[in-house]
Amino acid sequence: MSRTVLLATTALLMTAAAGAAQAQSQPAPAPTPTPQAEAAQQGVLVFEPAFFADQNPTTALDMVNRIPGFSVVDGDGSRGFEGSVGNVLVNGSRPASKNDTGSSVLGRTLAGNVTRIELIRGGAAGIDMQGFSVVVNVITRTQSSQQTIVTGNAVLFDGGQDVYGGSVQFTARDGDRSWGFTLSDGISMSDSNGVGPVVRRSASGVILRDEDFFNDQTGGGQSLRLNYADAFLGGKIDLTGRYGVGDFSNINLQTSPTVRRESLFSQDSTSGEFGAVYTRPLSSRLNLETRFIHEFEDFESVSTNRTRLSGVDSPEQRFVADGQSSETILRGLVRLEQTPAMTWEFGGEVAYNMLETEQAFTVGGTPIPLPSASVTVEETRGELFGKGTWRVRDDLTLEGGLRLEDSTISQSGDADQEKSFFFAKPRLLATWTPMANTQFRVRFEREVGQLDFGDFAASADLDEENVFGGNIDLEPEQRWISELTFERRFWEDGIVSIGLRHDEISDAIDVIPLDGGLSAVGNIGDGTLDQLVVNVTVPMDRFGFSGGRLGFRNTWNHTEVTDPTTGEVRPISNIRASQAVLTVSQDITSWKVQWGAAFIPLLGQAGYDPDFKSAWRGHDYFEIWGEYKPTPTLSIRAQVNVWNDFLIERTAYADRLTRPISYIETRAIDPRTFYQIRLRKTF
Repeated sequence: MSRTVLLATTALLMTAAAGAAQAQSQPAPAPTPTPQAEAAQQGVLVFEPAFFADQNPTTALDMVNRIPGFSVVDGDGSRGFEGSVGNVLVNGSRPASKNDTGSSVLGRTLAGNVTRIELIRGGAAGIDMQGFSVVVNVITRTQSSQQTIVTGNAVLFDGGQDVYGGSVQFTARDGDRSWGFTLSDGISMSDSNGVGPVVRRSASGVILRDEDFFNDQTGGGQSLRLNYADAFLGGKIDLTGRYGVGDFSNINLQTSPTVRRESLFSQDSTSGEFGAVYTRPLSSRLNLETRFIHEFEDFESVSTNRTRLSGVDSPEQRFVADGQSSETILRGLVRLEQTPAMTWEFGGEVAYNMLETEQAFTVGGTPIPLPSASVTVEETRGELFGKGTWRVRDDLTLEGGLRLEDSTISQSGDADQEKSFFFAKPRLLATWTPMANTQFRVRFEREVGQLDFGDFAASADLDEENVFGGNIDLEPEQRWISELTFERRFWEDGIVSIGLRHDEISDAIDVIPLDGGLSAVGNIGDGTLDQLVVNVTVPMDRFGFSGGRLGFRNTWNHTEVTDPTTGEVRPISNIRASQAVLTVSQDITSWKVQWGAAFIPLLGQAGYDPDFKSAWRGHDYFEIWGEYKPTPTLSIRAQVNVWNDFLIERTAYADRLTRPISYIETRAIDPRTFYQIRLRKTF
């Protein structure tokens, strides 16, 4: 398969090159009347600041969030850079660090410093799409300026732990030179904490437990980030650095007149990073980009489970973990604009990743052996990549690319093992824009997942009575993806987008049985995903709802995989089958007010383990928000979030062979209503 893929992709790129050479020898087409019209026909939509005037945006992030049919993605946090970062670019480049996300950069950029925003659909010359079909490129001004953004926020829970945070962001610019800092106090929260009954029944319906449930959590972190950019050695260098500390704690409590079950979790961590990007034009058509990133984290966590029955304490269960992780990336690429219609990119990336952890599980102070409790996991990985983007005609763009990944993952400690992997990852994207407001995109790509190093080591979820062993035999999940998307824009900011996708999955990641009654994350064979995505936004001005918009979006997923314990076909764990969202919003310019609401009628997912099945579902999730901007430099935003109910159901089996039901437990949680308040001032 790999040799066939390599030959096919090479043929594709050679065909694109031949087409570009032919285009170069032919007379140039007559220019279109305006740059905006030309860009739209090529699949690039340009949004000038005037488009956002009615919304009175404060930051560039406010502007991007109002682009119809676009949602900011900050990356999935997986290892490496290629294919793991977000869909936001600033002046044609991504931030210097993966953790200095696109939304973070836009959040500290004032709207007044934005020249225009380009919505790039299907690829464009000089733009690194990083596997996305749609990205935004925010173009900023270069004149001298200084700005400070001060933000304070609070989340107030009805009957729970309130949390508070804030940030100070300073940015200065003088021509090509810019510098700044961000001092932040972040918050961590859950929107599904609450109270309710916990009822456990036997297979025949006999009540085994009837207790009251309570859970809550709090956490956050403080960090300092520094940014600097300037002209350097004929090009430009961007530098960023961050150091921060974080903490998180959680309590789950079940009580009755004779029972108290208490599960506690706490974690403290320190983390930091350094990132540098150097870009330089080597000629009028050839550009160089070099990137270096180093990240690290140290963490300590403790989980405990205590039970008291009729005044008698059971032995305490305790799981502790102490570890550190790091990632170092060096990446370089050259971009050749062979013609206005043809762009080539070639480059490579090397990375070193490490996780070292020591873990221990005790019951009543007695150590319980676990597979892979003390491990060091290391990965060295290299990747070569090439891509060609060819604008065949004004209405048709082809992008073909190939990434070759070679990696070695070694494990030492309780178990010693080393595995090497090689993957060829081709990509083909065709974008046809027959009219300025109508576009079709076809994508065929092979994606290879990144292994979570934490799955190599033991872990615990004592609240759910789970202790997981580590798995030294993990292999990356692979997907062949076929995708078709139709997009139609109307009435200036209206959109209808429909996407169909099919994945052929190899070495699917799920949960497998281990000896000794344990389980672990592992590969369970082949599977499939079929997906339908619908996104609709309708401007309502012509219906008398001035400044209003109605929206609907949903992703339907149907997955299939063979269960490793039962041998039966079932869905893949923790994939939501559906989650429809209905939205309404309005800009009332004369009042300097914006408001909106969202409603999710049903959401949920299920997970499958050799010893149990767990599922949760929520009904009637509702939020309403309003933002008032009395002056261009001050905004006050308030939001209310309300759940109707949140049900968790767990079915446990007595053994793995015949799987008779041992018990069925339900938690009918009434989640807390919570209120969010944000005050933002710019100077």
